[in-house]
Amino acid sequence: MLKSALFGRCPQCGRGHIFAGLLDIRTACTDCGLDFSAHDAGDGPAMAGIFVIGAIAVALALWVDRRFEPALWVHALIWPAVVLPLSLTVMRIAKAMLLGLQWRHRSTT
Repeated sequence: MLKSALFGRCPQCGRGHIFAGLLDIRTACTDCGLDFSAHDAGDGPAMAGIFVIGAIAVALALWVDRRFEPALWVHALIWPAVVLPLSLTVMRIAKAMLLGLQWRHRSTT
């Protein structure tokens, strides 16, 4: 399940892609045809990104500020460049994981 979520693969066959774009889920698996339209991750992946990456980013920003005392503009350059890719990665993995868990437990709501 975790390997499937990390690589964005179908939870049934493990070969087909589940993402049509960066965060858009396909309607069906490209390999085995598993229907993804009934599975919805909702706001779970966004909440994972907000809580996990937000907590890590704030802790790191405070540490960097205390340790190196950079100018405010340095923080303004560093943290968006760190937080945005990490948030998208966490959201993508969480979305794939929730889809896989819904498929595994046969939940369609």
